[in-house]
Amino acid sequence: MPSHDNELYDITIIGGGPVGLFAAFYAGMRKMKTKIIDSLPELGGQLSTLYPEKYVYDMPGFAEVLASDLSNEMIKQGTRFGAQIALEETVRELETLEGGSFRLKTDKSEHLSKTVLISAGAGAFAPKTIDVPGVKDFEGAGVHFSVRDKSQFAGKKLLIVGAGDSALDWAMNLEPLSESITLIHRRDIFRAHEDSVDWLFNRSRVRYRLFTEMRRLEGNGHLQRVVVYDNRTNEEDTLDIDHCLINIGFQAHIGPVKNWGLNMQGNSIVVDAHCETSIPGVYAAGDICTYDGKIKLIATGVGEACTAVCYAKVRLDPKARTFPGHSTNMDLRL
Repeated sequence: MPSHDNELYDITIIGGGPVGLFAAFYAGMRKMKTKIIDSLPELGGQLSTLYPEKYVYDMPGFAEVLASDLSNEMIKQGTRFGAQIALEETVRELETLEGGSFRLKTDKSEHLSKTVLISAGAGAFAPKTIDVPGVKDFEGAGVHFSVRDKSQFAGKKLLIVGAGDSALDWAMNLEPLSESITLIHRRDIFRAHEDSVDWLFNRSRVRYRLFTEMRRLEGNGHLQRVVVYDNRTNEEDTLDIDHCLINIGFQAHIGPVKNWGLNMQGNSIVVDAHCETSIPGVYAAGDICTYDGKIKLIATGVGEACTAVCYAKVRLDPKARTFPGHSTNMDLRL
């Protein structure tokens, strides 16, 4: 039987990634009793679990910042006001109680809260793979879908598959370390930031091959070669490589959220200008929410978190101001 936390919180945040952590920090500034629930064993979301050694370039205040460093600082910031943390718990049910508060039922316990903020990113995520002979055989022996230790690529020949921000960011990150990098893409249209594409074409030593796909991976116990082909002519070529990094996106599953009675648009929760969902008192911020003009960035997500927290505060205390003033006007000493 699940345990019960009978303490009633002002706001419970589902998701301990960057957006959820900043929401916890801002809720602390608004003197709200806060809890974070996350299904992972550590806070930080994708920054911690998928690419801790990748640099993030689009975070305000940093020309570049290592994802693990950004995660650590956001964890420090998000927990500075003493938010209660519940890790390795997946929220299964959201129940509205008499009086307007909520009961969150997880796979381990139950939690009570006056308001709820869903900041679970895109939900549970797994990297997309490619159905090419050798990919499964060499996974962990030269084939990678994420990077937790950059040193393994030092002095090595690397193949990167992909054309989005993640693929190009890793090319930038690993270029100084690797002996060589070849990036292949099945088309000639990239989904990355324009400056990253310009870097690839004009400022890097990365070899790129367009309209190119993998046919098979080969090796003896560890990856040694890849056979690629031009998808326009079917002409094949063999490249000697030590590692292959496949960055073609993620498959996301938002799980039980779809069963909570929220207004959904695909796998996204529809919110209004207050970042409130179709259930009064339940808010959403970050990649899991949508509205007209939505852009999925950490930078926009933390702004949505502030909006949601401020309107949740007013819901709890109608006399409170929606905009509390700038942090420079507040005494944040603990």
